Amino acid sequence: MKQLVELYKRWSGHEPKDIEKLPGQGSNRQYYRLWADDGSRVIGVIGTSRDENHAFVYLAKHFTQRQLPVPHILAVSDDETRYLQTDLGTVSLYDAIRGGREAGGRYNLHEQELLKKAIRELPNVQIRGARGLDWSNCYPQPEFDMNSVLFDLNYFKYCFLKATELDFHELKLEANFRMFARDLTSEPMESFLYRDFQARNIMVDKDGNPYFIDFQGGRKGPYYYDVASFLWQASAKYSFKLRRELVYEYYQSLSHYTEVPSVRHFAGRLALFVLFRTLQVLGAYGFRGYFERKKHFLDSIPPAIQNLRDLLKMDQRIFPYPYMMDMLRRLTELPQFAVIEQPAKSRADGFKTAVNDVYKANPLDGPARFSKYDGKGPLVVHVYSFSYRKGIPEDPSGNGGGYVFDCRSTHNPGRYEPYKKLTGLDEPVIRFLEDDGEIVEFLKPVYQLADHHVERYMQRGFTSLMFCFGCTGGQHRSVYSAQHLAEHINKKYGIEVEITHREQGIHQILPAKSK
Repeated sequence: MKQLVELYKRWSGHEPKDIEKLPGQGSNRQYYRLWADDGSRVIGVIGTSRDENHAFVYLAKHFTQRQLPVPHILAVSDDETRYLQTDLGTVSLYDAIRGGREAGGRYNLHEQELLKKAIRELPNVQIRGARGLDWSNCYPQPEFDMNSVLFDLNYFKYCFLKATELDFHELKLEANFRMFARDLTSEPMESFLYRDFQARNIMVDKDGNPYFIDFQGGRKGPYYYDVASFLWQASAKYSFKLRRELVYEYYQSLSHYTEVPSVRHFAGRLALFVLFRTLQVLGAYGFRGYFERKKHFLDSIPPAIQNLRDLLKMDQRIFPYPYMMDMLRRLTELPQFAVIEQPAKSRADGFKTAVNDVYKANPLDGPARFSKYDGKGPLVVHVYSFSYRKGIPEDPSGNGGGYVFDCRSTHNPGRYEPYKKLTGLDEPVIRFLEDDGEIVEFLKPVYQLADHHVERYMQRGFTSLMFCFGCTGGQHRSVYSAQHLAEHINKKYGIEVEITHREQGIHQILPAKSK
């Protein structure tokens, strides 16, 4: 501490008026806020690793020259064990979106916009930040390569997998690990891999603009890694819908800095890195939780396992590692990772945020308890999915029904084995339908018709409007269509929408937005 004060004095010409020790950031560095008499302040850092400090100082200076939003280096000790940097404030993105995280992933529009601002700025750091960068200054290595991938995969194997006592063939797994590592490193990129790109390492100013810290572990590597690291952080509980929006924001922003691959190629590569990142964090959770007995990391294991389950639902042609994928499936089925059944039949990642609004009920009497028309109050829209084999849903409002749309002309994912047990709420089915595109074109005129009638019903003071989507089994196309129309109406008009996926026994309420 004395040497840090001396560095501050040499830089500013006077001793600090006050010194505040800041909470640890999960590394061996110690952070302090140093105050001057005029109220100005800087951050002082003490680090035991000279090489790590050197990497941060070099990168921060380089990024500053590139006019990127990072702290400026003000002074560095001769031995590089201490340095001063500008103070970017006290609010991290992690703090700013706490409400949505604690609400189980229900992020409000302000929180969503903060996330979008951060993900839009990432390509600026990755692509512009890489230009002219001397990679030899990176710590602990200059590039993302096969050795670093295999190190992390074996970290997962020894610190997590073996601790579960799951039986597996080590040589077969090692062979698949090598195939996986080869694929992850098959596209060399001249971009900066942040490596620890997460909400805790992003500061936000009063206007919500992001500033980036703790990038000392960065190196040359593929940009997919940081997207996976940021958006598939288990504790963040981002819904699939929000993730898709953020991936889209990133992809669009990336196109302003470099030539981008096709959407299909981008999505396939990103999926590989999501799987890798999931195994990587499970290794860290295993070491910190099973061996160091830290409760926070033990608590983080179930959501990470759920991320793994969601990946296993995807088209397995993306992951051509049969033994590894079978081992991961068996891992998720271990008794200690048993899923506590949620009220909804589908636990699709895209709709976890609405779990408190979902209940399993008799599809014939459940909605009536929630939507009995009493002739008073604002407009409430009721949206149903159903199977034509079981008839068109009755209208519990007593108005005699509403619009019925037949989805059976569109391509049916239920014809294919990988999708037969899934629904239109599940990521693989959503991906199938949207990549195919027929359902998207089908819904365009539906949205136009629905918008017109919602607006007229609101103008005329009507209180109940009903839309129904039917398909063969009431499982895939109709569920997708009903959910997306309901979310469209709720988002555009801010009114309450009740969704009933009749054949799935799911009822969900999208509440009216406060004025």
